[in-house]
Amino acid sequence: MNSQELVKVWDLPLRIFHWLLVAGFFIAYLTEDDLLTVHVWAGYLVTGLLAFRLVWGFIGNDYARFSNFLCSPAKSIAYIKDLLVLKTRRYLGHNPAGAAMIVLLLVSLLATVITGFAVYGADQAAGPLAAIGPANEKMWEEVHEFFANFTLILVAVHVAGVAIESYIHRENLARAMVHGFKKK
Repeated sequence: MNSQELVKVWDLPLRIFHWLLVAGFFIAYLTEDDLLTVHVWAGYLVTGLLAFRLVWGFIGNDYARFSNFLCSPAKSIAYIKDLLVLKTRRYLGHNPAGAAMIVLLLVSLLATVITGFAVYGADQAAGPLAAIGPANEKMWEEVHEFFANFTLILVAVHVAGVAIESYIHRENLARAMVHGFKKK
């Protein structure tokens, strides 16, 4: 494929964000109680990345801006129905299902880090919620684990969606998130 058939979709900041978020989430998920310092720093990394993505959703390139891809739940559901029968319209940027997944992932990750700060504050009297106190530590821990596991499920659905879309449109979407280019 020559360069005239390709268009730059995912800019470098968005691609770096994406892969650092993958790394940060999985480092935090896999370290949990065993390596608390690593777990906490991975959580801080994810928090910073979420803040970056929120800003980038307003000032990034056209494909990164929320205003250019967020859509109604009805449109996302209709797209998913088409996806289930392997008949979807191709999008250069995020498709309606991808847009819904971005919202779900960002909200779930935000809930994960906030409840993680609550657990850290309750258990270690440290972090931004250090004053929270130990009274509800178990509850915060359970909610934190719920959102971490829910995020993991969302990641699996996201990866499956990318694989299905790649198959339907004969385009390696994961590779596009590495080099930034997609077919026109």
